[in-house]
Amino acid sequence: MFGGLGNFVQSQTIGPPPKDVPPPTPIRLPQCNPQLADASDGRSEVSVVRLLQKLHRPGELSEAHFAALGVHVHTDAPAEDVVPNPVYLPSATGWDGVDLDEARRRDDTFRRRLSHGGRSPEARVYLERRAELSVANQTAFRTIRRIKPEAGEQPARLGSTYEFYKQMEMMCAYWDDTSLPPPSTEDEEPPPPLPPRPTDASADISGQAVAAPESNARSEAEPVAKSKSAHPERVTYRTSPGNQMPPELRHNFITAFVKLVAYDFACNVIPPRVEPRLQLVSPPSPPSSKSLSKGHHPPPQPQISSYFPSGCVFLCKLPTTREDGRAGLAFGPVAAVSARNPTNFGSAAEANVDFGRELVAALVTAQHRAREGKPETRFGEGKWWATERRWGGGEGGPIGREVDGDMVVGDKDGAPGKEGDGPASPSSAQKPSSSSSSEKTVGSKLAQAQMAMRGQPASKKPRKNMSIYDMYRMVRLPTSTWDRKMRYQAVGKAAGAGYDDVFVLSSLFHHFSVLRVRVPDRLLDVLGGAPDGDEQGQKRSWGKLEMWRSSWFDLFVPEERLEAMRLLWGVMAWIMRKDPEEAGEDVNMKDV
Repeated sequence: MFGGLGNFVQSQTIGPPPKDVPPPTPIRLPQCNPQLADASDGRSEVSVVRLLQKLHRPGELSEAHFAALGVHVHTDAPAEDVVPNPVYLPSATGWDGVDLDEARRRDDTFRRRLSHGGRSPEARVYLERRAELSVANQTAFRTIRRIKPEAGEQPARLGSTYEFYKQMEMMCAYWDDTSLPPPSTEDEEPPPPLPPRPTDASADISGQAVAAPESNARSEAEPVAKSKSAHPERVTYRTSPGNQMPPELRHNFITAFVKLVAYDFACNVIPPRVEPRLQLVSPPSPPSSKSLSKGHHPPPQPQISSYFPSGCVFLCKLPTTREDGRAGLAFGPVAAVSARNPTNFGSAAEANVDFGRELVAALVTAQHRAREGKPETRFGEGKWWATERRWGGGEGGPIGREVDGDMVVGDKDGAPGKEGDGPASPSSAQKPSSSSSSEKTVGSKLAQAQMAMRGQPASKKPRKNMSIYDMYRMVRLPTSTWDRKMRYQAVGKAAGAGYDDVFVLSSLFHHFSVLRVRVPDRLLDVLGGAPDGDEQGQKRSWGKLEMWRSSWFDLFVPEERLEAMRLLWGVMAWIMRKDPEEAGEDVNMKDV
């Protein structure tokens, strides 16, 4: 059965491009790069947390919020600036024509000690990833679709990149393959050259025209042949606009690319079990100047807790023991993976919103990494409004359907009686007389039928958990924001530093970028409810929030995705490094 299907797929032919295709979605990358003119200019009358808590709609985000945080972005930063120590980056050149023996000899200077006790991948693995990512897209799509290779070509060996090319092939239904010329110019074949018009000088004595030299025809036909041989035959064609692509396709595409490098460093992309949220707690308000002048000392205003959701997922370190693996534990997070779905960034407001999503993903990752070695503290823990009873401390009265007497069969809020039999009747202890027993029996059955129709069916088992009314009566703390399967660790954080370098693996369209954010520890304290002022009255006491953004790499182009893989390799090698202070070795020393 499967053999016949394979033969059928291999025997299919490549058809012409589809007709009536919607116009392509233009690719305009957002241009939001806040620049901080003076890092010392941080005096403000409004707390940064209270300023952020006033945001109710994404369109309200402006550059004033970025300035309050002290955001300063270095755009199009080279790979040597994105990685804190460029020693961990593989060399940009010198990998062409390297055989396996030469790769083994490079392992002494290429591999490094990692924090989990092992060593980084071999140079042979890096060569394999380069060779697999260098395969032309259309050639790889033939392997995905089981189409025979072109004449004189061998089938492409995709290896570990099979899932990456599979996701790319699905994206090609919404985006044109940018590694090839546009379909409009590629499919139009130039007309054959016309023979030269005979003249009197080129005429024979017999009146026949002399044949034109073949050199002109060859010189005009050779560029056409070269252009066809330079690119493989097109297999995929776009059938829909890019703005209609499902969001999960972009997420799967970028995840497959990140796994190509991260899995060799014992890391993997793991969806969080708890929604990642940036927690904001406002600082306690100091008393006003008027109350102090009159000698009054009113209590400070209560703190307000709010959050910003983030649609990112985390790159986490895999467990190293069998027990942790069976328990499904993860360690980290190591980095954030943010794949956004919007495709229109024509206005400054839309660019600000997209940059805000990247910033929220970075701060959420920094908050999670800062939980290492700390107990969970929920907002309101130990406060009277989170522990005392409602209704002024009283027991309260009936609420909801309890007031109307509309009891539900099997409900715990019903009158005391046998569980599952409904509310007890006040005259259940009295036996009816024989004269009216039949009428009362019919009436009781009718009442039970009506009660079952209004509430829970009589055939359904009574619930064992508490009803919604009992849940409402209980006073509880807010739900936990900690993942019970996550062991929070600041993997790769420099020992003794007052900041944490957080990486965001960002994706838009079919492009990829790496964003390094240096988050000060003081800023995390301020976001957690600490006053953001210092003794000199400066509100932004943490200085600035500095970022380094790499170029946007088009993953459809082999040369650009090779450079993106090199940068991602250096990021993973630096994060998963063994701490040089603990190992007693120099950071620039090669591990042998």
